[in-house]
Amino acid sequence: MVFADRIFLYYFLPLFLALYFLSPRRMKSITLAVASYVFYGWWRPDFVILMWISTVVDYTCGRRITSLQESGRGKGKPWLWLSVVLNLGLLAYFKYANFGVETLNAILMSAGAEEPIEWTNVILPVGISFYTFQTMSYTIDVYRGTSAPVRSFRDFACYVAMFPQLVAGPIVRYNTIADQLHTRTHTVSKFYSGVLAFQAGLVKKVLIADVLSGLVDDAFSAGELATPDAWVASVAYTFQIYFDFSGYSDMAIGLGLMMGFRMPINFDQPYRSVGITDFWRRWHISLSSFLRDYLYIPLGGNKKGTVRTYVNLSATMLLGGLWHGAAWNFIAWGAYQGFWLVIERLGGKRSMFQIAPRFLQIPLTFVVVIFGWVLFRSATLGDAWVHWKSMIGLHSGTVEPALVNVVPAHALAMIVGALVVWGLPTTQHFLTEPRPRRVVALQALFLLALV
Repeated sequence: MVFADRIFLYYFLPLFLALYFLSPRRMKSITLAVASYVFYGWWRPDFVILMWISTVVDYTCGRRITSLQESGRGKGKPWLWLSVVLNLGLLAYFKYANFGVETLNAILMSAGAEEPIEWTNVILPVGISFYTFQTMSYTIDVYRGTSAPVRSFRDFACYVAMFPQLVAGPIVRYNTIADQLHTRTHTVSKFYSGVLAFQAGLVKKVLIADVLSGLVDDAFSAGELATPDAWVASVAYTFQIYFDFSGYSDMAIGLGLMMGFRMPINFDQPYRSVGITDFWRRWHISLSSFLRDYLYIPLGGNKKGTVRTYVNLSATMLLGGLWHGAAWNFIAWGAYQGFWLVIERLGGKRSMFQIAPRFLQIPLTFVVVIFGWVLFRSATLGDAWVHWKSMIGLHSGTVEPALVNVVPAHALAMIVGALVVWGLPTTQHFLTEPRPRRVVALQALFLLALV
């Protein structure tokens, strides 16, 4: 089930909100957890078992670590390792096993093997990348002493399963939401802000991202394109992925507000960035901070010399790319991001983009980001290379122009997308000052999105 699905909008959400607000205060978290299991298990009920495994194991690990540390019998490192190995093991099997076997078969066949390894593809559970990171971060924070242990299994189960951020984030750490699990307030103002955020997210998703998806799919499956077509497709995908992802984050934050939770923002005008370092401070903020705190800093960060800093940056982004998907193009995209971060770090505190005039800094960064998204969207590295060559005019032969069919709806979505990206405030700024005209305009757009 997804937020833009009719079942969710017209049946699940209204019924859930009615049950949630009719539940006594002490039962609200249980109501939320049960509804989240229904939401998550709508497609495959058996996948709820995987979530339960992570929930029970990490709850137990956190309790054992706390018990050992309080009694002075050790820091509980074996329990920490149990949490890390289990969560990364589940993630590795369900997300990367198919990719690993395919890669191994390719190596074996190129080496002269007669038959490939027989393998039945593993089905990827939706959201496993998010909830395994969340539960594992809880155990790590308890071990480090940066998070108090959870008070009850009910609260922890609610935290892990909470459906607003379960499928597409933001990645919510336990210590940022712990107090709200048992002392959150429910106000009309909070609910109103939540409704507006949800509506804004749905508008982004349906009226911009979904409208552009057909154009993007056709273009990236067409092979070699004329240079104008290649750029139109690349910019369209750059807008599509932003409005799709940030739209889901807005909807998640809005749903959280309706239930009394304040979740961290996940996007802060990333296409207004000056440099790739700045971009990663604004794009998928919850993942960026997670990779920084649980990977980059433990590797040594920038505390072990210049060369080690570059290695740590590259390794962090390489693994960040792999986290997004089990394919070589995602790994290459992570390497591409790491390359630009290292290039910027070579210039010291002043980004190479800051050498350019101010009016060029944002466009230059945007172009670098666009080339990266081509890697991210392409089915293979070869496809990405062909698309890159199309963008810079290095065609292998005569290319038929206008293979990308841009209809008025596509053009309008891109124009509006550009206006939102560079001309309007973010959803968060809109919520702090919801002017009547903007609210009325949002209602009209929301109704159009529903239609």
